Amino acid sequence: MRVQDCNWMQLEEYLRNDDRLVLPLGSVEQHAYLSVAVDMILSERVSVEAAEPLGVPVLPALPYGITPYFAAYPGSPTLSAGTYRTVVAELLESLYEQGFRRFLLVNGHGGNDPGGEAADEWSAGRPDAQTLWHNWWKGPRTWEVVQSIDSEASHASWLENFPWTRLAGVAQPQERKPMADIRRMRDSDPAEVRAQLGDGSLGGLYERPDEDVLRVWQAGVEEVRDLIEHGWTRA
Repeated sequence: MRVQDCNWMQLEEYLRNDDRLVLPLGSVEQHAYLSVAVDMILSERVSVEAAEPLGVPVLPALPYGITPYFAAYPGSPTLSAGTYRTVVAELLESLYEQGFRRFLLVNGHGGNDPGGEAADEWSAGRPDAQTLWHNWWKGPRTWEVVQSIDSEASHASWLENFPWTRLAGVAQPQERKPMADIRRMRDSDPAEVRAQLGDGSLGGLYERPDEDVLRVWQAGVEEVRDLIEHGWTRA
């Protein structure tokens, strides 16, 4: 259930019987011909669909992440790694003080991984709390489906091209873009990254049939749901 569909009294009642909470994490950044909010949209939606049958609350996605390499693309703000780690830890602490104890952080952006380190450090000092960090698109079962369809799956490629991340009236290129050199990109400044990537895709097909991407989506939802239900080391 979405937190924005609840009032505080309903959440307090929920806490009488359960202490699980899902926090989606995204990034607002260029995604070639797709929405700049792809990572935020997907992390929140996969969390909501996974949690709904279980009655576990899902917070709105944290929209801003760590994406300094895309700074030359308009609409791609970034936080520093240090700030991001602090934001994650402070969110967890404030929710912990309200009674939540088990936190699944569903991440939609690979650059946000320092947030997972911050969550681990935070929970290490609280024996009655637990955090799980999950990059939803690269969960083992989900990634297996991705690879079975097309091994060239990357940022702003078909892998992120869902009906709910497309923009009305924006056509997708039909060619297969050569894969970018990620190591070179990481050593480049934002202007060089833009020169290397052009439209922003890291390579591969820009779109595949919906039956392919919806197979990936279903696997992602089921994997997140399994973590919400069974991923904890304590009941």
